[in-house]
Amino acid sequence: MKVKKIIARKEKKQFIEDIKREVSIAKKRVYYIDDVNKDFDIKEGVISKKDLKKKDGSIIKTNQNKEFVIFSPSFIDQYKKIKRTAQIITTKDAAAIIAETGINKNSTVVDAGAGSGALSCFLANYAKKVYSYELRDDFIEVVSKNIKMLELKNITIKKKDIYNGIDKKNIDLITLDLPEPWKVIEHAEKSLNIGGFIVSYSTSIPQTADFVNNIRKNERFIFIKTIELIEREWKIDGRRIRPKSEGLGYTGFISFARKIK
Repeated sequence: MKVKKIIARKEKKQFIEDIKREVSIAKKRVYYIDDVNKDFDIKEGVISKKDLKKKDGSIIKTNQNKEFVIFSPSFIDQYKKIKRTAQIITTKDAAAIIAETGINKNSTVVDAGAGSGALSCFLANYAKKVYSYELRDDFIEVVSKNIKMLELKNITIKKKDIYNGIDKKNIDLITLDLPEPWKVIEHAEKSLNIGGFIVSYSTSIPQTADFVNNIRKNERFIFIKTIELIEREWKIDGRRIRPKSEGLGYTGFISFARKIK
């Protein structure tokens, strides 16, 4: 469901003389609100529907006198609420694809193996046009709902097996989240612009190797690299600084290649 407003409470600290350090007396909290026409009940109390309609940046209070700041959501806030059926490509991996390929408002993209449509939607926020290939009707239904929720007008869903071909030309980027991505290389030759990218996302290293080895055999492509990204968040509290014990480790292997002739 589409997020209408976000309320956030900053962390508050107090210096305790006996232990000579600051301690948290209120933890930071963020809440996503999808209905501003009714009171919002949270751990810190109830916020009235009247306050939920105040302008961005306003300070609002619960009936327990707890303060929050209210503001409107951006694309990434809505994106975090998309419906998921299959495992999605994470934002760290999607961001790497955008950074490495440099797609922009003039780019046309083909994304195959849409699943829940997470990558298609993420790319559509940057690209001119995205064609999302998917065979399963249940996945297509979810993709359609996510596109509607995010109000994206530049995605076209194609119920088609990309192994049998790509019916679009002048493509700048082809992304593949498929069991056998190497089967798309020949079709990518015909659809990609010179200088365009083909990117394969795989959770298996043998699958990754098969894609890369086939790319290397094709004289019309140059293999760039295969990467995996590990994200580790740090806890910073005054001078107490350390990495958090939990992190977002291996999610998949991303292989980049480029059409050169």
